[in-house]
Parts: sequence; C-alpha cells; structure tokens
Amino acid sequence: TPAHAVRFVGSSTIRLWPTADRFAGLPVINRGFGGSEISAVNHYIRETTLKYAADIVVFYAGDNDINSRKTPAQVLADFQTFAKRVLAAKADTEILFISIKPSTLRWALWPAMRDANAAIEQYCKTTPHLHYVDIVPPMFGADGKPRADLLQQDGLHLSSAGYDIWTDIVRKAIDDVRKS
Repeated sequence: TPAHAVRFVGSSTIRLWPTADRFAGLPVINRGFGGSEISAVNHYIRETTLKYAADIVVFYAGDNDINSRKTPAQVLADFQTFAKRVLAAKADTEILFISIKPSTLRWALWPAMRDANAAIEQYCKTTPHLHYVDIVPPMFGADGKPRADLLQQDGLHLSSAGYDIWTDIVRKAIDDVRKS
C-alpha cells in the first residue's frame, strides 16, 4: 500500500474513473464498486477503506441510494456513519465527499439528490476533516439540465469529458487538503 495514499471509494462512478491515470503523481487506490449505495460501502468499509489507512478518502455515492428511494435524511445518516467509522480508525483522515451528480437518466430524482447534497454539505461544514466537493455547477448546460456530453449514452455514467471536469475539481480539492 502506498504511503500517504489517496483512497477513492464509492459506486461505479469511482470504479470507472481511471484514477491512476487521471491523478498521476498521487499514490491513489481505487476501491469503487458498481451499483453501491452508501450502506453497501459501510458494509464493506474494512475491505474498501479502513485496511488502507489512507490520508485522504475521496468518496462518491448517493445517487444509487436516492434511486432506491432512500430519503435525503437516510443518505446523510449513512454518510455520517461512514465518516465516523473512518475517523474512528484514523482521526486525521481527510474525507472529500463528491456531491451527488445530476444525470439525464435520473433527472426526476434530482430534487431529492439536491436535498441530500445540501444536507451533506452542511454536515461537512460543521465537522472537522470533512470536505464537500461540489461538481454540480459545471454538470449543467445553459438550459438548466444535465449536459449530455458529460455523460455516457446511458445518461448516468460519466463520459471522458465528464471525468475531465471532475478530475480538475477533485485534484484542486486534494491539493487544498494536502496543503492544510
């Protein structure tokens, strides 16, 4: 395991992200798994997160949760469980929560996703070592809807152009956390 690793954990959006290439020069470990909800990440937290004692955990999950009809409050509670367990294992871990993305496939669920994002953003602001990374604004086009060019044909998973935007935003967030 690389020293001072940056651990990417979460759903298929993480699994499909070529993090080793996109974050060249950083000691990254990718443990995303498809279809996962935050509760599943919590279930497998030892295998995906805790055994690596990473300095930074980059976390993305939540849209599968809302799609499974979990409420924004349930999504927040599951993320709080994740954060508490990670920080209990290594108190100085920095956790970057990537906001739940809007997508064309799940556009009808966006209000609940937006509410979950707002709740998690507030939690991150009031909890040491937690950072909310907002990828939402550049995901929208001038029409106020998700940009199709940032998504694969399924209307859910990110395209290479989507990962370009996410990589820039997340790289800056990682750099900011590493400096502090």
